[in-house]
Amino acid sequence: MIEGRERMFCPSCSWIHYINPLPVALAYTVNTRNELLVIRRAQEPALNEWALPGGFIEAGEEPHEGCLRELMEETALNGRIAQLIGIYHREVEMYGSLLVVAYKVIVDDDTIQINHELFDAGFYPRHLIPEVRIPLHVQIISDAGES
Repeated sequence: MIEGRERMFCPSCSWIHYINPLPVALAYTVNTRNELLVIRRAQEPALNEWALPGGFIEAGEEPHEGCLRELMEETALNGRIAQLIGIYHREVEMYGSLLVVAYKVIVDDDTIQINHELFDAGFYPRHLIPEVRIPLHVQIISDAGES
């Protein structure tokens, strides 16, 4: 037990193995008509589920940069950060501990070109959004609507 948790420890060199969360950025993306972008995933986790675009923040990258990069990679959309929606922690089976940073992103040109990670993507008025069932994404959509 080290610092109140069971941790791997090397008694010869005093090295402590900390298991830290993986950083993720998600983009709650709206166009000039205030329609929300949702994507349908073509890869696990959540294969075939409607979701917000996003992915892992890379080493040396600021969270907002990772958010905009992931949006561009998945949809060819160039956006700008409007605000931070929130920071969330989740435990997931595939990756373990995730630290998720969610931003509201605005795009002026909403011409979408999806990559291999997606089956579909589109902007929808809030009352016509396809069913998003990933609990964290549902929470972010709710939190963004309240801000």
